[in-house]
This record gives sequence, C-alpha cells and structure tokens, in this order.
Amino acid sequence: MKRYLNGMIFIFSIGILLGSCTKDTQTNILYIMSDDHAYQAISAYGHGLNNTPNIDRLADEGILFNNAFVTNSICAPSRAVVLTGKFSHINGHLDNSNTFDGSQVTVPKLLQQAGYQTAMIGKWHLKSDPTGFDFWKVLLGQGPYYNPDLKDTSGVQRYIGYTTTVITDEALQWMDARDTEKPFFMMVHHKAPHRSWMPEPKYFSFEENTYPVPDTYFDDYANRGRAAKEQEMSVIVDMLYGWDLKIIHPDSTQRPKDANWMLGQLGRMTPEQRAAWDAHYNPIIEDFLSKDLQGEELAIWKYQRYMRDYLACIQSVDDQVGRLLDYLDETGLAENTAVFYTSDQGFYLGEHGWFDKRFMYEESLGTPLLIRLPGEAEAGSSSDALVQNLDFAETFLDLAGASIPTEMQGMSLLGPMNEATQTGDGIPKDWRTSIYYHYYEYPGAHAVKRHYGVRSEQYKLIHFYHDIDEWELYDLEKDPKEMMNVIDDPDYAKVLIEMQEELKKLQEEYGDSEEGARELIPNK
Repeated sequence: MKRYLNGMIFIFSIGILLGSCTKDTQTNILYIMSDDHAYQAISAYGHGLNNTPNIDRLADEGILFNNAFVTNSICAPSRAVVLTGKFSHINGHLDNSNTFDGSQVTVPKLLQQAGYQTAMIGKWHLKSDPTGFDFWKVLLGQGPYYNPDLKDTSGVQRYIGYTTTVITDEALQWMDARDTEKPFFMMVHHKAPHRSWMPEPKYFSFEENTYPVPDTYFDDYANRGRAAKEQEMSVIVDMLYGWDLKIIHPDSTQRPKDANWMLGQLGRMTPEQRAAWDAHYNPIIEDFLSKDLQGEELAIWKYQRYMRDYLACIQSVDDQVGRLLDYLDETGLAENTAVFYTSDQGFYLGEHGWFDKRFMYEESLGTPLLIRLPGEAEAGSSSDALVQNLDFAETFLDLAGASIPTEMQGMSLLGPMNEATQTGDGIPKDWRTSIYYHYYEYPGAHAVKRHYGVRSEQYKLIHFYHDIDEWELYDLEKDPKEMMNVIDDPDYAKVLIEMQEELKKLQEEYGDSEEGARELIPNK
C-alpha cells in the first residue's frame, strides 16, 4: 500500500478530496510518548539493561529505527516540534520557559480537517491549553508520580493511583467512548520516567538489581571542551539526595531543601501508598546513613540507586503499553492502527557520569522509535535512516492521506518503512544524509551551553556559543562514545570542511543561524 501523495490532489467524481478519505481507508493512529526514556533502556535496542516485552512487541511486529534523533533535546520544545513538524526557531518554542502558541497550524488540527477524531491524554507540559483536540485531559505541569491532578475543559480533578496507570485508564476510557464512525488520532503521553523516578510498589523489587557501571562513568572530559566540563548534570556531583536518591534524613534539621520537595510528593499519597513507600525506602535510608560512603564507593552507590528507580519506572510504562496493545487486539483495531512508541528525547544513564539530556552527544540526541503499521512496516524490520521527531507530523498526515503543508520541515517516515520492507536497510535513495540540531536553554537548569550542529552517518560537528566559542568534531565510527574531539586533528581537515559546508547548507535549508538565535532570546 503506497501513500506518497503529499500535496497531490485527486478529485473523485462526487467532488470529494482524497484528504477527506472514508473511515474504511484511513488508518487510526496511536502515538505513545514517554518522558526521558533512553533508548538504552528498551530491550529491543540490545543494551541488556532491562526487559521491555510490550514495547519490544512493536519491533517484533513492526519496525525499529536505529538512528532516530531529536532537534532540541529538552521536554517542551520536543513536544512542540512533534505537533508542528517545524524546528524550534520556527514554532517559537525554544526552551521550557516558553508558552506554546496553540493558534498555529498543528497536526491534530489538520487531522481533524481530514475527518479524524483527536485526543490528547497525559503529560502536555506546554503551559497553554491543548488545541486541535476533540478531547484532552492533561497533567498540570510536570505532574506527580502518585495521585495526579488532570485538567480538561471542565476543570481539574485529582485521580487516585499511580500516574502511569491512571493515564492509560483514561486513554482506554476514551477509546471505549469515541465515535467509532471516525478514524482516531490519540496521543498518550506518560510522565515517566522523568525525574524524580518514583516507582510503583510492585517494582520496589528492583532494589535487588545491580547494573553494570558504564565505562565512561568516571569520564574526566580531558579531550573535550568547556561545555562538557562545566555542565551540572553529574550523577556524582549534582544528583540531589532527597529529590533524586530518596534519602530523607530522619532529623529534619539535617535535611536540605530538595528533601522538602520529595516530602511534598510523599504528602500526596494515600495512607496505604505512604506505608508501602516507607516500608521500602526507610531501610535504604537507614543503611545508607550507617555506612558513611565516600569516593568511588559513594559514586557507584549513587549510580545504582538512580538506575533502580529509573528502570522500575520504565517497567510500569511497559506494562501500560501492553494494556493498550492488548486493547487494540481484543477490539479488532490492531489491523488498521499505526502504533508509535518514542520519547521526547534521549537520556543519560551514567554515560560520561551524567543524568538528564540537552547535549548533542549521542545518548541525548538519540531517541527510541518503534512503529507497528500492518501492511506498511514488515514485522521485525529495522531502518538505519537518519530520522527525527521533526518527521512525525508529516508521517501522521501521510497515513491519513492528507496533504502535508509545504512549511513543515520534516519527511514522512513511510518512505523508510517501505524501503525497509523492500531492501532491508530502510534508507530511501532520496533520504537525508545528515540531521540538524539546536539547543537554546542556557543560562538554565543543568548549565548545558547553547549549541547547534550537524550529524551525518559517521561524523558529528558541534558549535558551542553564547558565552563560549568552541567547536567539536567526532568520528562516530572510530569513537562511538565521543571521547576524542578531533577538531584540530590534521587527519580530519577535509572532513571538517565537508561538515562545515553541510552545517551551512542545513542552516540555510531550515532558516536558522547563530545570529538569529541570539535575536530570539536577547535577554539571557
């Protein structure tokens, strides 16, 4: 089944545009996005950290993208890119301080025009209310892990339960109540596994697990510039005892401010939830305080504490993906429903000693992407094409048989999916050979400096700017962990020129520049 229509209009004898296809020919779209889910923490990607059988079903029954990236590795801007199909400097959402302009053209609005019923459930994180959705129910801000407040057109209501489960409950309820005469587009956005990683009780058992420490965990950034050295996202240095590691000292006079933040989250719990939490974490606290860990031993303890909670949160996400897939199977919807699973960006799981995201280095730039699309994506296939979240809006519209606005800047992923089925590598002949990235939130949380850059299949060129002027070049084939900046290596002089030319070309194509970025955020 081919859908490469993209703007070509065919008029039926009765005067109906293809963009308004009947329900029988339009594909339902279920888009599931978690927050800060590292691709390293999906077992289908083969890193061996955990087991995610339900998310893996999408790879087993569809296609896994090996080179999926974001345009701006931070939560709210990434969501804006998905909605608009445009880079941050075009859609106006540069960093988490912005408010999304819901009046602009977005993919749910275009799908409504194509006859779809649209819904948004879960983490929104864009400050303005959702637009273009027939139904929406969203978390306030980041949202908590327990007993969330959800807002819809009637107001705000508190729901009792674990947030990952509550969001899925609401999604399934909407599916049951939807207009079955229309195709649907539903976005299900999980809060997990965003900081501060609060597991549900059935996965407290992850405390018994021990995870391999990354070989770059004690990275000293000797071959990198100031940006890597001056960040504030070190597990060893910057991770907070109360908020991140759940160490709440029994003596209130010895608690830092971040302990009060965690106590605020615990205060949302029901007595039963709090009792289960305390029964699990109080012995951990007591054991830690009794040992007075120092140096490398403390650094490794922090890593294990982080990973246990983070991966436990992901296990709950995997459970809820399974519930959604089972529902599609049981109702017969699976045959005509495209299911996407991704994250708003990647995340560091101790690589280079870090947590969080933001940098253009691989663990942050990359994001998981798995798609099940019966009849289009062959079961068990994969694609090595360089794809971005910039491409999602165009893909949704292509699936719907709707016209893709020329101002959108991505490419439909139906091309790589079709190519993966036909040739195996999933890279169409006319596909992009490089991707562009731009990060803006500095000064800001975690102190990651502003930067932009280009990544090809083998090389990556990054320019850090604003209060710094430093360039970095990496050979990803020889140095996949990005430990050696070869910007001044004469052996890479030709590569540097080629990557500089490619960067300039992409900036012209996408209408971006360093000067323009300075004008967009003049007060920082």
